[in-house]
Amino acid sequence: MKPKCLLALLAVTCASSLCMAQTASIAEDFKPSTFNQPGQEYPQVNSQGYARFRIKAPQSDSIKVSLGLGGRGGTKLTKGADGFWTGTTEGPMDEGFHYYHLTIDGGVFNDPGTLNFYGSTRWESGIEIPAHDQDFYALKDVPHGNVQQILFPSKSTNTQRRAFVYTPPGYEKDKSKKYPVLYLQHGWGEDETAWSNQGHANLIMDNLIATGKIQPFIIVMTYGMTNDVKPGPGAFKSFKIDHFQTVLTDELIPYVDASFRTRADRAHRAMGGLSMGGMETHMITLNKPELFAYYALLSGGTYSPDELKDKTKPKLIFISCGSKERPDGVKNAVVALKGAGYDAVSYISENTAHEFLTWRRSLYELAPLLFKE
Repeated sequence: MKPKCLLALLAVTCASSLCMAQTASIAEDFKPSTFNQPGQEYPQVNSQGYARFRIKAPQSDSIKVSLGLGGRGGTKLTKGADGFWTGTTEGPMDEGFHYYHLTIDGGVFNDPGTLNFYGSTRWESGIEIPAHDQDFYALKDVPHGNVQQILFPSKSTNTQRRAFVYTPPGYEKDKSKKYPVLYLQHGWGEDETAWSNQGHANLIMDNLIATGKIQPFIIVMTYGMTNDVKPGPGAFKSFKIDHFQTVLTDELIPYVDASFRTRADRAHRAMGGLSMGGMETHMITLNKPELFAYYALLSGGTYSPDELKDKTKPKLIFISCGSKERPDGVKNAVVALKGAGYDAVSYISENTAHEFLTWRRSLYELAPLLFKE
């Protein structure tokens, strides 16, 4: 046998052995994802964090799932004689929530087996990889708050705009009690539904309140875009903060204060956001420091002492990210802020990247620090 042929045979043999070893190591304890539509068995996840997909498309020639190991281009499915395409991710996924879609014969589609969530500027499929610490955002038998949709007038945009408002358990019973407010923003490509649907913000709050770890407060979540930015390379550069700042500070905050029992002063008002929402928080709190006493950037940049100098001093600055992002930048920023006399806190979510488990954990860490008397 020629040397080149021998090398090729060895390569194929090793690759086959590796694939067999990997397949043998996957635990066959797959269960439907908690986000599946009623009665749907797929997608599934196992105890190791692998995801498995099964799609019926007998006339199709190729199907690929966008979810997969970083840099590998997703997960290719294999067609069976029954017309079903199946496949399992090459390795375990990060714990928590993930967006994904299907590419079928070159077209992009959602998985019919699972629920859709607004992300990436479109409604996409979602899957939940169970996290070892998921208890803090689990649905439990505790008193629950209420998430309600509000429609508020915006003269600056000549539209009726939407927000979602979380009111804590007991809000409807004691009509004399007033509450602080956190204005909490979503990320690029998402909308005002994200923090409740993907982030479980209401369940995180319910569980914290039930254990007495926080003082109850209201959360307001609204859409962070006012201009028609189209998706694509460089699209975000066309986004300007001015219009959204007007909507938030001149229209939404007065509407919330008039419609809900809020403690309508700076000392009882916070702003935070994830990713793009962190950028919005950063800019608006610097522009309007007289409105907010608490700042929170979740994978959304940092503050420096220089840009805060000569402005109304915040009571707290909270900065977080995942350990797979840029944790040193977060830690160093907080060290600098503390050195300049600011009350600043950093939080790093272990083994997560720019994803919702990072932000769920961040909210869980942030909430007990807010509105301390």
